[in-house]
Amino acid sequence: MTTPVANILYLHGFNSGAASPKARLIAATCERLASEDVAPPRCVMPQLSHRPDEALACAERELHALGDDTLLIGSSMGGFLATCLAERFGVRAVLINPAVRPARLVTQWMGAPLENPYTHERFTIDARHGEALDAMTPAAVIDPSRYQVLLGSADETLNCRDALAFYAGASMIVHPGGDHGFSALADYLPAIFAHGGWTLPAQSHARSDEPT
Repeated sequence: MTTPVANILYLHGFNSGAASPKARLIAATCERLASEDVAPPRCVMPQLSHRPDEALACAERELHALGDDTLLIGSSMGGFLATCLAERFGVRAVLINPAVRPARLVTQWMGAPLENPYTHERFTIDARHGEALDAMTPAAVIDPSRYQVLLGSADETLNCRDALAFYAGASMIVHPGGDHGFSALADYLPAIFAHGGWTLPAQSHARSDEPT
């Protein structure tokens, strides 16, 4: 049986936020784990920059502060960042519709003005985003057993086959008809937290409509 982790580090997706519905659902679930005898895992959810190198540096600082007894949970681009950290430091990770080789994905937003709905920061995607992502991308996954990967079969943003191939050998959960936002996330919370050694108390779950 896996020993429960002391910490959970949640990494949100591109142009999302630490206050997103998905992040709040994870935080609320951590709180549910508290009991008279057991303290819940510390749950940290940094607000990440739209610039991937800055986002990774922030996530790495948070992981160093928490230590190796940490479960990474990352959604979309956050799943990519979690992969970078898991490969560097050997920690466990749960990935929700992770972006695979995302440098090719940002080209669709190149030059377009964007605004983060949580921070209201305005920014534009430029060539530096793609260059940073290229430099950060792991060539392969060394130890698939440290990963649990949740995929929506009808993801409208990412092709789930890319993740199935890249994370071959990992624990895979494919939600039939699932979208990129993985709105059925609440149904899979027991499996997610079990990857970190935790057993959730029985309770109905709220749903999350966060896109990343």
